[in-house]
Amino acid sequence: MAIRKIARMGHPVLRQVAAPIADPTDPEVARLARDLVDTCEDIGGNGIAAPQVHESVRMFVYRVRDTVMPPGARMAPIPWTVVVNPVLEPMGEEKKLYWERCLSLPDLCGQVPRYRTIRFRYSGLDGTVTEYVARGFHARLLQHEHDHLDGVLYPMRMADMSSLAYVSERGPAVYPAFPFDAEDFVEPAPR
Repeated sequence: MAIRKIARMGHPVLRQVAAPIADPTDPEVARLARDLVDTCEDIGGNGIAAPQVHESVRMFVYRVRDTVMPPGARMAPIPWTVVVNPVLEPMGEEKKLYWERCLSLPDLCGQVPRYRTIRFRYSGLDGTVTEYVARGFHARLLQHEHDHLDGVLYPMRMADMSSLAYVSERGPAVYPAFPFDAEDFVEPAPR
């Protein structure tokens, strides 16, 4: 287990399409998963993709903490989840603007249109394939991390670059402690 150096916007690894993982049960994949969790825990993030730690493979880890959920949320927290070779499919055309941040763009935030509902399928470290429908914040988080596997950073998804700013300059009125509505937390944990 180790805390890895995070690649920042501009590094070539963040622009590459990551390679599929041939065997999710390989011990080296589990080692990378532990490093991803350690790295994300160290910085206090909700998710991190392998390309962000200079490993161009199709894997990320994520969690949904109760501390990001606003009052009235009707969703259980999701513990650390290891996602290998994910497939993401939008369900419908409806999108919502979300404020996003990224470990590879420290101190910045911007509004990104994301699909409100997606179908998501991935392999776990034991090779088991899991599939479910995600909505709201959960869907947004999965889309953000999945983009890293295709060499896409959130500013590339922004419809209006005028919202891209330093968090410190925007202040809590634009990026409050709970930047999401309770309606974004309405699904059960996908287990």
